[in-house]
Amino acid sequence: MINTSLCYIEQDGKYLLLHRVKKKDDINKDKWIGIGGKFEENESPEDCIIREALEETGLTIVPKYRGIVTFISDGTNETEFMHLFTAREFSGNLKDCDEGVLEWIPKEKFAQLPHWDGDMIFLSLLNQDVPFFSLKLTYHKDVLTEAILDGKAVRYQDYSLA
Repeated sequence: MINTSLCYIEQDGKYLLLHRVKKKDDINKDKWIGIGGKFEENESPEDCIIREALEETGLTIVPKYRGIVTFISDGTNETEFMHLFTAREFSGNLKDCDEGVLEWIPKEKFAQLPHWDGDMIFLSLLNQDVPFFSLKLTYHKDVLTEAILDGKAVRYQDYSLA
């Protein structure tokens, strides 16, 4: 079991996204995602995302816990529990990230960028200010094969940021 955190920092209708182009053997290679990473010893979800945000962006964030996403993938033998956050309050100056290129992207442009299909579901829920949710995403060879939102099957095609 792996615990990770992911945050979408928001400003003026845009997300700060990380284009994952620098890291070798990266499961997220060439995709656009939020910022975050794996928990360290004795970290809470909030501790983890605050640390990861500072390390990857140079920003100190005030995170809002929005949901948990369970990833099942035939590419790994471990279930991943990703703790999902947004942040509208932050301070500091952006720095270069060693995992990719940081860029402010208008929310409505996200769908046109390379991303995981399941990301459209949780980004749509975040955009709609849905209260805390649980989303299970199952991937087979990088293809989303199942999405379960709060115990009910959903289709990623039914979600958008428009």
